[in-house]
Amino acid sequence: MRTDKSAQGKWKAAFRAAFPLTLPICIGFLFLGMSYGFLMKSSGFATIWTAAMSLFIFAGSMEFIAMNLLLASFNPIYSFLLTLMVNARHLFYGISMLERYRGMGWKKPYLVFGLCDETFSINCTAKVPQGVDRGTFYLIVTMLNQCYWVTGAIAGSLLGNILTFNTEGLDFVMTALFTVMLVNQWEEKKDHRPAIAGIAASLLCLLVFGSDIFLIPAMAAIVLIFAFMAKREAV
Repeated sequence: MRTDKSAQGKWKAAFRAAFPLTLPICIGFLFLGMSYGFLMKSSGFATIWTAAMSLFIFAGSMEFIAMNLLLASFNPIYSFLLTLMVNARHLFYGISMLERYRGMGWKKPYLVFGLCDETFSINCTAKVPQGVDRGTFYLIVTMLNQCYWVTGAIAGSLLGNILTFNTEGLDFVMTALFTVMLVNQWEEKKDHRPAIAGIAASLLCLLVFGSDIFLIPAMAAIVLIFAFMAKREAV
């Protein structure tokens, strides 16, 4: 009995600490997920496919692309390269989270699977309150964010049976969400050099490589800049 109560208390404390931090993401994911559900329904996919893709792919923009890939001619090599290019940033996310996710036991596989941009932003920067289990906090953040996305996608697909309207522009919700998260991190951190370096490297690579392939060079440049900055600070 004591063990059960202590376990429940651990989960409740982690939930109370994690839930408020995910509310801005909840709003963005519900709207963007609904737009994805509407698009899936308008493209002829049943709700079960929308639910399955949002649950098992859970890769944001890649889910929109996957919808088009399923409607196009079968080309596995192109699909693989496109997926790698779109989601290459997760390689860098994963490397930076190795230490934080060390020793997480059974939680780690799901933490790795659910590491989207928004979850990375919270788990990388949030200060886990004293007395709250760190692994449980990370797990609840990850679970809540995926639940928001899946709920929005299913709701959009179901409403697509009733409502019909032009969904163009709804994906701007994600851009607005990233902007809010950047502003919050800018206000919380005194050292703005990483943010400035990331913005500068992205803009430079966008000008040099173009909008289609700038993401991977930008990520590589950011990693090199951060490695150089860390080496300078260590000296």
